[in-house]
Amino acid sequence: MHGRISNVTRRVGVVVGRILVYVLIWAGLVLLIAAVGIRFFWGKISVSQMLLNLVSVETDGGGGTIIWIAVLAVGVAPLLITVGIALWQHSRRRKRRSTNSVTRPLRAQWIMRIVSTALAAAVVVGGTTAFASTVGLKDYVDAANSPYDLGDYYAEPTVTSDKDKRNLVLIYLESGEATLANDQLFEKDAFAPLKEATKASDGWQSVDGLQQYEGGGWTMAGLVGTQCGVPLKGGGHAAGISSTLSGSALNELGGRVDTYLGGTTCLGDVLDENGYTNVFMGGANASFAAKDTFLGSHGYSEVKGLSDWRAAGEPEENFRSDWGLSDERLMANAKNEIDKLHAQAEKTGQPFNLSMLTLDTHEPVHVYDYCPVDTQDALTSVYSCSMTQVTGFVEYMEEKGYLDDTAVVIMGDHLKHMSVSDAFHEQLDDNNNRTIFNRIWIPGGDKNRTLRPGVDQLNMYSTILEAAGLTLKDREAGLGVSAFAPEIPPDSAQAMEPDTYAALLYSLSPKFYAEAWANEDAAP
Repeated sequence: MHGRISNVTRRVGVVVGRILVYVLIWAGLVLLIAAVGIRFFWGKISVSQMLLNLVSVETDGGGGTIIWIAVLAVGVAPLLITVGIALWQHSRRRKRRSTNSVTRPLRAQWIMRIVSTALAAAVVVGGTTAFASTVGLKDYVDAANSPYDLGDYYAEPTVTSDKDKRNLVLIYLESGEATLANDQLFEKDAFAPLKEATKASDGWQSVDGLQQYEGGGWTMAGLVGTQCGVPLKGGGHAAGISSTLSGSALNELGGRVDTYLGGTTCLGDVLDENGYTNVFMGGANASFAAKDTFLGSHGYSEVKGLSDWRAAGEPEENFRSDWGLSDERLMANAKNEIDKLHAQAEKTGQPFNLSMLTLDTHEPVHVYDYCPVDTQDALTSVYSCSMTQVTGFVEYMEEKGYLDDTAVVIMGDHLKHMSVSDAFHEQLDDNNNRTIFNRIWIPGGDKNRTLRPGVDQLNMYSTILEAAGLTLKDREAGLGVSAFAPEIPPDSAQAMEPDTYAALLYSLSPKFYAEAWANEDAAP
């Protein structure tokens, strides 16, 4: 009896052990394939970027084919491979038993077991290591142990006067990196049309060397950084990112959110409080990465995206299947929108904010019919065509006289991504002078006034508010100080040493973000 129990126990142990090995192989394959896919399509990312986008992906107008590839590669392939390995091993064992073959020497059996175990361990260790490196897991752990907290440096934007407030047009250029204007590195200056329409001699200004903030680098990070003055990270619909956030009123990972950074005062909030009508227009699905929720939570009364353009009857040839409406048609619709908003502003005396985000320059490369390719690398031509469309909109505003009472801020949302599949590695991989393209127009502005050079995106929040004609207390908002301010307050985050400032931005700041993601109107 005792021998039978021991035999059953041994068999159960063997089965459980095999199942555990297969589970580990499956997990290792999932992590390895996910790491390879992320590197190929997006390059190295952060934990926050992964989680904040993972829970709000869209197969229609939010990545399209890439999302389905990810589902098949990460969700299906590892399972099929693991099942295949298990069936192969099971078949080998049955074959040996059924043929009554001579039992292999014990040494050979042990060698096979060691090799199999080593291969399984290699998959697990390799997958885990590759994934941790790809999403910057070590940086995330270090950030969790940082002694800094953003709340110690956050400045609540306080408007002391709005008597000079004016209309605002804010245009984000997808992957709008200024480096692509260098015709010594690229086949031609992709920004040439826009630069010609926004010359300094005509009164346009720019921040020399506008930097992407540390930890940024994707569209939502750019929107939040320039409109809220803080880095985008942990919280909200990515609840559970850190156990330190467990006490905050956050939604479950994977669920839809009612508000996005609802406890933070952002650009749209300030403008709304001062009588502005806020409208956003983009070619992609507005739900991707919860962009519509962010804007709707912060004073935007209209957010127009892919579904709106389809409902408006845009022909199918004006869309790209993976993302959405072309910049040509976006700018055509924007002309109609600004006509309506400007007429309404003249009638009511209340200003407007029209914000836009271009799309054509989002990789993978897609060439719309309206864009002639005259370069060896098609993406260079696509950039030039996109900038030509934005130029046409700027020229339209000038023709209609809108630049007489409307401030304009044009800037990239982030530097160009450099994943394995992306273009321009030769020109950009080892380039230490990568900056974001930007232009600022202020009606009647002082042409001799210069903007503080070398600031990062977080400083653009207060800069945009001042461009709109609002006067800010201490010229601060969030972690930034207006680029129009020649001096920085000594207690500002901008006065910190570069390394210390970078450490502050990387900090998870659990207390600050718990309040920032809370569904409240008050800022942290």
